[in-house]
Amino acid sequence: MKPTGDPESPRILVVDDEAIVLNALKETLERDGHHVTATTSPLTALELLRVEDFAVIISDHRMPEMMGLDFLIESRKFRPHASRILITAVLSLPTIVAAINKGEIFRFVAKPWLREELSATIRNAIHRHQLVTENEHLTAQTQELNARLMVANASLARQVDDLEKQKAALDAANRELATSYDHSLDLCRRILATYDPYLGGRTKAVVEIAQCMADTEHFSEEERHALRTGAWLCDLGLIGVPRELLRGFRLNPERLTERERESIQTHPIYSQTLASYVDPSPLVAETIRAHHERFDGEGFPDGLHSLSIPWTARCLGVAVWFVESGLPKEKAIDAIMTESGKAFDPEAVRLFLKVTHLVQLPRQVREIMLEELEPGMVLANGLYSPHGLLLVGEGQTLSASTIAKIRNHNLISAISQRLLVYS
Repeated sequence: MKPTGDPESPRILVVDDEAIVLNALKETLERDGHHVTATTSPLTALELLRVEDFAVIISDHRMPEMMGLDFLIESRKFRPHASRILITAVLSLPTIVAAINKGEIFRFVAKPWLREELSATIRNAIHRHQLVTENEHLTAQTQELNARLMVANASLARQVDDLEKQKAALDAANRELATSYDHSLDLCRRILATYDPYLGGRTKAVVEIAQCMADTEHFSEEERHALRTGAWLCDLGLIGVPRELLRGFRLNPERLTERERESIQTHPIYSQTLASYVDPSPLVAETIRAHHERFDGEGFPDGLHSLSIPWTARCLGVAVWFVESGLPKEKAIDAIMTESGKAFDPEAVRLFLKVTHLVQLPRQVREIMLEELEPGMVLANGLYSPHGLLLVGEGQTLSASTIAKIRNHNLISAISQRLLVYS
């Protein structure tokens, strides 16, 4: 009963009460390289099956201790995945077919057997055992993975629920913070209005214009925030200026002494400092400090010029001057266009006129920014250099090269005219 053959190959258990037949089976299988355990007793074989695993179980049918079919059915309790083969000389076809159909045996082999047929049957039996075993292994893995997946899904569901709760809390906190921030801005305006009602009303007007500018596509999110906030807070520093001096600056600015003029011109610095307590953004601070700088470098408090002035400050400067001037709308517009390229960035002026609609244009004409020029557009007005040289004539269709030349010229010497094109 000692097993022989390749120990690495699948194990085969052979049971036959006739020693000659048993040895013949054993030798045949060993010649094919199989690892064989043989016994003449089905009861001994059952004891072996309790403690050892076999890929294939081969049994004779007629045996004194137990019929082969009964033995194979009993062996299924210990090794359900083993391929069971019944060898018999007396065929009871209905019994055998029923046993195969119920899965109690894999195949039957008739005595005397053909070696080739037996070898093929054993190979198929081993292959079947491998498939069943692998399937069980994969099923177990799948069940384990499904169990782990269920645990992971449950954990993920809890995390998603926690994240949704955190998001809801964060959204509520952001809404509360935004409301608090808006209240802080409005409180600053009310403080200005309490100190000087004219300043409070002026701030509201500047904010409205700045909001219209910020709503366009010409700003990043950071720049939009800086422009809006700068409009609210740019005049905070005037609280430190005596009311009489403020009134004198509005009515008779030419009568101010140099010292009084300096007091007025330092208010952007004080506004910057006070605004930092409301909003610490660096760009907000830069916008507020530079909103009285001039494009030609003659502004205050730092004498910045051209593109060294933040874009948001250049835009805010136009809105503040329009409101501060106190001029009738038409005269204020004329003055702004006259100062385009001097006090004001021409592009900021164009944006101001575009969004405020303060100038009525013919229905078929629209105002655009320099950066909005596209090939195929037709100019509704001529473009001139600061020295009066015609750059592009009215009615000319713009090409990509013409637009490039216009933009290059603007970098060297700012084009101050409004850009009007036919719709």
